Amino acid sequence: MRPTILALDLEGTLISNAVSQIPRPGLYTFLEQVREQFDHLVMFTTVDEGLFRRIAALLVIEGQAPAWFSELAYTTWAGATKDLTYVSPTLGNALLLDDHGAYVHAGQKPWWIEVPLFGSPYEATDTGLNIAQQRIEQRLRELIR
Repeated sequence: MRPTILALDLEGTLISNAVSQIPRPGLYTFLEQVREQFDHLVMFTTVDEGLFRRIAALLVIEGQAPAWFSELAYTTWAGATKDLTYVSPTLGNALLLDDHGAYVHAGQKPWWIEVPLFGSPYEATDTGLNIAQQRIEQRLRELIR
């Protein structure tokens, strides 16, 4: 089964963090690429929805993210880990893009795409989203075999 949903982490993955809100290099292009690859994108983050919406709107205004990003579906969840059944009741229908392995729910590592942490000093030469894109493509190839 080919995953149709990509659940996106925010902090350390797409931006620095909810305080400094530095967009990761290549964010706009990356978001457009994954939108083409998946039927649905959802935000799956520890950042509450109100703050996510403010950050997303600012990224759009600054030209760092496409206009649709501020309207992205938001997944509300509870617990210590990101259980993909909050995104889709059918395991395997969604992949999780996240920099932090401790948030991956038990038994769901096959659907986790690890992205390198976007951390201080937030280099303009960071290629983490390129690496993430390569890992997504690899995982999709593996899962549709």
